[in-house]
Amino acid sequence: MRFDLTLILFLAVGSLSAQIIKPKEVAKRKATDRTNNAIDRSIDKGLDKVEEGIGNIFKKKDKPTKETNSEKSEENETEENENENASENQESNNKKETKKEQAAPAPKAGMKAYSKFDFVPGEKVVAFENFEQDAVGDFPAKWNTNAGGEIVNIDGVEGKWLKASDRGLFFPDFVNQLPENFTMEFDMMISDDVSNNMSGLMIFFPEFSKRKPTFDASFGSDPQVGFDIHPVAESEGSSSHAWVFDKNSEKILENNLPISWKQGTVNKISIWRQKTRIRLYVNETKVWDLPRAFDLSLKYSLLFNNNLFGGANYITNLRIAEGAPDTRNKLITEGKLVTRGILFDVNSDKIKPESYGVLKEIGMVLKENADVKVKIIGHTDSDGADAKNLDLSKRRAASVKNALATEFGIEASRMETDGKGESQPSEPNTTPQGKANNRRVEFVKL
Repeated sequence: MRFDLTLILFLAVGSLSAQIIKPKEVAKRKATDRTNNAIDRSIDKGLDKVEEGIGNIFKKKDKPTKETNSEKSEENETEENENENASENQESNNKKETKKEQAAPAPKAGMKAYSKFDFVPGEKVVAFENFEQDAVGDFPAKWNTNAGGEIVNIDGVEGKWLKASDRGLFFPDFVNQLPENFTMEFDMMISDDVSNNMSGLMIFFPEFSKRKPTFDASFGSDPQVGFDIHPVAESEGSSSHAWVFDKNSEKILENNLPISWKQGTVNKISIWRQKTRIRLYVNETKVWDLPRAFDLSLKYSLLFNNNLFGGANYITNLRIAEGAPDTRNKLITEGKLVTRGILFDVNSDKIKPESYGVLKEIGMVLKENADVKVKIIGHTDSDGADAKNLDLSKRRAASVKNALATEFGIEASRMETDGKGESQPSEPNTTPQGKANNRRVEFVKL
């Protein structure tokens, strides 16, 4: 009976784990010289842990709840070193896996950490992808590839992610010709075993006619602009490679610069094109600012290329917006500014720190026009109950007012707040792109 229970338990655990990616596990299982006695002892210890925790494992199907402070503190615990003895090595691995299941993501950077972050998202979202429509285990329906990949969940991290573990090209079919002014953002993580600092994720903008449908974009033989993110442990020297090729296939720029990559947590990649200029940000830091990268006589599109020596890249929350915001003109002259660049945690009024650049611009305009008063109005998408969305929109408007007052010194008496919930959509809530455009904050001059 013990053997049958063992088999059932391990099959149940294996089935549940198949769709949960734990990036730090892959490189940990290297002990190979185990004796039969050591294996038996290790299995007994592992069974005890499985039997004790089997109820908790099945609860992972439920809707996630907020982590407690004690769970978050476990992220900083030092894991035990592996021992040379085989049975001790197996026991250490079991303890590590238990810690990983309980670990929470690293705490997010505070607003002040983004004080030099001047990135301002475009006015209108033209493409948005969080893979909500895709099943875990499938390649995303709105993408194409000449390699492989699948949608996964990452243990302890929100949302669905595209896992790209093979070398090859990946492109979103819903992104076509890009405008002359656009911003692009996405979240990125890597597994722990990406250790070669010449491997990573390539984001490049080929001349549009070379982009599809035959995956014939080639590096160095077509006009293109691109960045390569080489994310490894900080001690190994993460870097970004940039290049530009003109219409004659002549290389006019190529170089490498260091980046501040945060291992074990979500990293934010932001790209901003303004006509010929392009900027790249990794988290709150500007890495590249190239004033003459794009040729205005050409049209460009988007491709991703995965180039790994082991491990996997993970990306999600791809957001492309067009337009060059003119905060001063919109608010002071036209009397109304609509921004989709003030972002909040899911179902929360907590402002994400990467919103700093947008808030800073609005704060500067209000400081320079001290007699102007504004009403701040929050809007949500249609997900959730109407009453909850109305309350959420009001609380988000209040959070924006508080941020402008505390971070940028705008008098609270100059700002009123209100919220409309989902009642005034700017476009249908039938697509991720539409929902992204409906999550917005309006500033109306009084």
